[in-house]
Formats: sequence, structure tokens, C-alpha cells
Amino acid sequence: MKKADIFGNNRKERLKASARDRSYSFVMNDGMVRGCMVNATTMVKEMRTNHQLGILETLVLGHSYIAGILIASGLKGNDRISLQIDCSGPIKGLVVEANSYGEVRGHLKKVPILINKPLDDFNLSPFFGAGFLSVTKYLEDAKQPFTGQVELQYGSIAKDLTYYYSQSEQTPSAIILSIQFDSDGEVVGAGGLLVQVMPGADDQTIDGIEGSVKGLPSLGEYFSENKKIEDIIHDVFKHCNPKILANHRVEFMCHCNEDRMKNYLLLLPANDIADLSENGPFPMELICHHCNTKYYFSQQELKAIQQNRKKM
Repeated sequence: MKKADIFGNNRKERLKASARDRSYSFVMNDGMVRGCMVNATTMVKEMRTNHQLGILETLVLGHSYIAGILIASGLKGNDRISLQIDCSGPIKGLVVEANSYGEVRGHLKKVPILINKPLDDFNLSPFFGAGFLSVTKYLEDAKQPFTGQVELQYGSIAKDLTYYYSQSEQTPSAIILSIQFDSDGEVVGAGGLLVQVMPGADDQTIDGIEGSVKGLPSLGEYFSENKKIEDIIHDVFKHCNPKILANHRVEFMCHCNEDRMKNYLLLLPANDIADLSENGPFPMELICHHCNTKYYFSQQELKAIQQNRKKM
């Protein structure tokens, strides 16, 4: 992956910003409620720059990246998840992957998202239309992946994921996804919250959590002011006795590289590789759709790939 440098040569600023991008897991109400809060400001900024996105596209894919981190918050080892939306609206769909290490990547199926008039607000439901939301879990100790799917009900990733948890996993949940833009349309804060009620929780616990979540101001605004996640958790849920269990970094990360791209070319039919090595175009460009990194191959490199293909 070739990640765009949004900080120029300011290494100190880059390290400070990256350090703030973290995911915190916590429990409340004597373990009857679990939660995860994430600051993903730098992650969303880097995602936007790499994919060269406008405000609308940044909002949609950014929400999906944050959601991916929240869904993956309970994973361990080499476990990973995939969040996919297929829809009839101008967005068309998206695919996001996240793992237990806090790494996330993914792409929109349509860029740019076609709009007929300027945005009046950030209501995304008209851009989704009818469709499906799927979550696939790739667990290291499972024989095969597990996929849960629901129809889109709201045209809101946060609300549709809440519906997914209630229907597919029977887990009452509350999800917040937030991105704050400044007056110039630049991302200044981004983050999210997932709160889930465990089986056996009483109505008073559920009502208290719902009240706290509904009264929560914009997380994107909080993080634009560099507020600490642990302070927000203890402040918002102070009546629920929150206990932070763990925290780790989150990052826009794709493990594509030139060698992997060469291996993809080796999978092409021999005639196709021969045609490419003779007729080009040169250099040939391959793009990783997960991170929008571009890889270039000269005629000489393509001919070397062709020779390796013949040996297979």
C-alpha cells in the first residue's frame, strides 16, 4: 500500500495524530453492557486522500470504515470481518474489511456518487435506496465464514447496523457514527460508538443506556477538540460505572504490494499476458480497489511475468 502523506514532512504531527486514533473497549453495569468507542479522525482523513473523495463520498465510506472498526472490536487473533452493502440508489454499494488489529480498508462501488442537486443536509437515505446489508465474520477457529444479512430499512449505516444486530444476532445495540467537517469541507473529527446490552439486563439498565446514548453530542465534534476517549466514556456513562478493558490503535491499512499484484497477473490466461506484454499500454497500471494504490509495470516486467507464466 502506498498511503498518501497528509502531514507532509511534519513527522511530529503525524505521530501525534496517529496516537489519537484508538479504539477503547469497556463494560458497564457490572458487565451487563459492553461498549466500544473509537477516534478515527486520521484514519478517515487518510482514507479520503487515498481514494480522492468528495464530501458525500467521504461521509458514506468514512461511516463504513468506523462501523467496520466497531464491528471488529470483539475479534481476536487473525479474525476479521467484512461489511458489504448492495443497493439500488446512487451509492450502488460498498465493501469494507476490518480485523482484530484495528486495520481497515474498503471502497465505494460508485465514485463519484451521482447527485442531482447540492446537499441540503447529511441525510444519506435517498442515496441508498433499496438493498441489503451483510456482515461476514472470518473466524480463525471456524471451519467456514458466517454471514448475516438484512434488508436496508433506514438508509443510514448506523441505524441499519442496529437493525442487523437486533435481527441477525438478537443483540440490542446502539450505534453512533460521526464525521465533523469544517467550513471548508475538511474532516476535523471522526469517531463512533457501539453499545450492546447482554442477555439478562433489566429494563432499568436498558432505559439508562438509551438515555445516555441519545444525549451524547457529536463525537466528531468532540474529537475535533482533541478530547480523550476515556474522558468521554467516564463523563457520558458516569452513572453506569464504566470500566475500560483495553485499547489499541486503529489505522487505514491495506497489505497490497507489487509482488501481490504480480501474482494476480500470473493468474490471467497465458494469451492475455502475452497480449499485454506485446501491446501494452506501457507502463500498465493496476489499481488496488481497497486503498486506491496504483502499481505500474513496464514492458520488460510484463515479459518477465509472461515467462514465469509459461513455467506454471
